[in-house]
Amino acid sequence: MLLNKLKDYKIVLGSGSPRRQQFLMELGLDFEIRVKSVEETYPLELKAGEISAYLAELKATALIDTLNPNEILITSDTVVWHQNTSLAKAKDASEATKMLKALSNDWHEVITSVCFSTTEDQKTVSQTTQVKFKKITKKEIAYYIDNFKPYDKAGAYGIQEWIGLIGIEEIKGSYPNVVGLPTHLVYSTLLAMVK
Repeated sequence: MLLNKLKDYKIVLGSGSPRRQQFLMELGLDFEIRVKSVEETYPLELKAGEISAYLAELKATALIDTLNPNEILITSDTVVWHQNTSLAKAKDASEATKMLKALSNDWHEVITSVCFSTTEDQKTVSQTTQVKFKKITKKEIAYYIDNFKPYDKAGAYGIQEWIGLIGIEEIKGSYPNVVGLPTHLVYSTLLAMVK
């Protein structure tokens, strides 16, 4: 069992995301939250999972100096990839509307990369999930943005929120990955790290 193997280690979550914190709690992990803000910019030639991996590692770099030898730092980033474009977090209602209109009646990919860092090693894993939205009406988009203000989420939506319940027709791959953390990968990677 993972918990027994982790008894000599301390998990540090480098994220303020309540969704990621909830997943670690549901996995039964004890962890400390340690957050340092970084400017989430990346080289423009990067695509899809290269972006999320780069940003997950960038977040780790900001915290690596705070690690003790028995600590494992987990940082992550999620990218919504649609028609060869990364849909980041929306700055305002207008940008969120534009993103949701683009995602309407089409497939997109949600890619989450998770970086595991210790004082001696670093490993990054990524998971891709395909998601299909129905044709979302202007009224539905406006209602969602007004009531849920999804400005902290890649692609301007949360699958676990109202828009996901009414709008997502099909999903191929890991659901927790779309919420923000591929929990099965976190579990298996930690198991492999603490043999």
